[in-house]
Amino acid sequence: MSMDQGNPLFQTEQLPPFSRIRPEHVEPAIDTLLAENRATLATLLGGERAYSWENLIEPLEAMNDRLAKAWSPVSHLNAVMNNEELRAAYNACLPKLSDYGTELGQNRHLFEAYRQIRDSAQWAGLSDAQQASIEHALRDFRLAGVDLPEADKERYRAISQRLSELSSKYQENLLDATNAWHKHIEDAEALAGVPDSALGVMRQEAERRELPGYVITLDFPSFFPVMSYADSRALRREVYEAFSTRASDTGPQGGQYDNLPLMEEILALRHEKAQLLGFANYAELSLAPKMAEGTAQVMGFLQDLAERSHPRALEDFAELRRFAREVEGLTEELQAWDLSYYAEKLRQSRYRISQEDLRPYFPADRVVNGMFEVVRRLYGIRIQPREDADTWHPDVRFYEIHDEQGAPRGQFYLDLYARAHKRGGAWMDECRVRFVNERLQQLPVAYLTCNFTPPVGEQPALLTHDEVTTLFHEFGHGLHHMLTRIDYPSVAGINGVPWDAVELPSQFMENWCWEREALDLISGHYETGEKLPEALFEKMQAARNFQSAMQMVRQLEFSLFDFRLHLEYDPARGARIYELLDEVRDQVAVMKPPAFNRFPNSFGHIFAGGYAAGYYSYKWAEVLSADAYSRFEEEGIFNRETGRDFLRQVLEQGGSKPAMDLFVAFRGRKPSIDALLRHSGLAA
Repeated sequence: MSMDQGNPLFQTEQLPPFSRIRPEHVEPAIDTLLAENRATLATLLGGERAYSWENLIEPLEAMNDRLAKAWSPVSHLNAVMNNEELRAAYNACLPKLSDYGTELGQNRHLFEAYRQIRDSAQWAGLSDAQQASIEHALRDFRLAGVDLPEADKERYRAISQRLSELSSKYQENLLDATNAWHKHIEDAEALAGVPDSALGVMRQEAERRELPGYVITLDFPSFFPVMSYADSRALRREVYEAFSTRASDTGPQGGQYDNLPLMEEILALRHEKAQLLGFANYAELSLAPKMAEGTAQVMGFLQDLAERSHPRALEDFAELRRFAREVEGLTEELQAWDLSYYAEKLRQSRYRISQEDLRPYFPADRVVNGMFEVVRRLYGIRIQPREDADTWHPDVRFYEIHDEQGAPRGQFYLDLYARAHKRGGAWMDECRVRFVNERLQQLPVAYLTCNFTPPVGEQPALLTHDEVTTLFHEFGHGLHHMLTRIDYPSVAGINGVPWDAVELPSQFMENWCWEREALDLISGHYETGEKLPEALFEKMQAARNFQSAMQMVRQLEFSLFDFRLHLEYDPARGARIYELLDEVRDQVAVMKPPAFNRFPNSFGHIFAGGYAAGYYSYKWAEVLSADAYSRFEEEGIFNRETGRDFLRQVLEQGGSKPAMDLFVAFRGRKPSIDALLRHSGLAA
């Protein structure tokens, strides 16, 4: 071993020593591991021999797992504690990792070795998970261009490398544009209507910058309350414009971090890559490993949902305009920066409830511990904090999961609050993947990251019900990763799961946030401990599907835009990004945003995440999750048998079997859209 033991990225058997990782450690560690992996691969493939799971695939999984364990904390820190030195180290490694991945995927000798195992007598003796791992690998070799002539392989490699650089730059531009804007306000009058919880966040931000008064930023806990509650229409417009023009040619930072040239190049390269591999467009390539059977099926699915929800969404919108004009006295035309504000007013007028009324009942610690109790009742697992883990920030907590017999199942980091230099949004990512063989017992470890309203002063962090739902969603992903019983990294947890099925366990968990029995576990007034009162619960339920058709068409707008962008790309005409978005909005939107809006420039899911030509997955998986949950509605939301079935048939299976087979094993039939329409208030 040529390992430099002084470099903390090599300490791969225990948890990452975050406090000791330095930007200067990153590139040397990755260089060393890549060199060692290449040498190992040459040894594994050297000489004529009969290949087997034990002499080829297991050692391959081991070497790639070691690389993943070194890279994972670097990639994570780049997202949650971003700084210039780390960013430079991260970016220096991206082309090297991209080349390495392409090299493996295009290695003809390795491909033939996998094929030899599949065609040999030993195949029948392999488990479902082992067979799935090999089948997926053979598919992925083809998708990496293993069959291409040499010149095309070279081009493929160059495209892959460039795409990884462009995605990283897109994300950096978005982070920098978000951090670059703030508004300083000294006079509290200018913030009339904004709730105390948000004012506290803004005051704390001002103190951090050593300014008097309040500071508004584009982080969600600051941006969202302004859009929903600020009485000043001019302020709402100013903040809306700053947010909706991030990383674009217009708005307050116009041209400084513009993502448009990156998007154009990303779409052109994706299209070229797809065509190199024999697909008509990138949407077709994207579906190759997914559940959906073809581009026509996806478009048909989205169009069907649009036809069902658009008429209702238009009614919702007409009602909102009427309310703003007749009740609230708005004399001008309703604009994009008015939507959340008047929607919140209408919700309060009709249901006498706002997100702020619920916040005192959801202190973060209470919600987290209640969530652990929900999954204990469902799956018999116990979750305990551990104080000795090394983390990247004082807010981060670390937990361990044990099953009923006391055996360890997984571990996770929980990083709940928004802060500067942390990527926006909420996500789950892998720190370690389950890997078990005769020499190794590696537990899965997850990162669960959110951007919630932080604690202010002495008061604990109080979450909105939307934030509670987001936490349950990410925890659902985490459970899928951590509760797997599959021992091989390539198909353990979320690995090998089709992208359009991967949202099933996350969306599924959200349902408990609406059930009285579960809310009694996760709510408790931060001062009195009182459970969520029945009157508030009833109002919350009544308001559950408030404007759900408008929310549905908004998601369909994103999904159709993403899919058509990749399906209809024409090199002769370029990406036509805003033109296509306008066409989609003509079809499904209830209100056209202003001309300066540059939504695509911050649509990180598809330009810097894994959702390219796959954003439809959210709606696709929602059909699965709503239908899976309907079994709990029939049999009891804490029915242990039903919970155990979901654990065994879905959560534990990883990517070892086709997603539809797992769904049918749990539900007893193929999925039906009825439960989704009922949950969304759109059933006929």
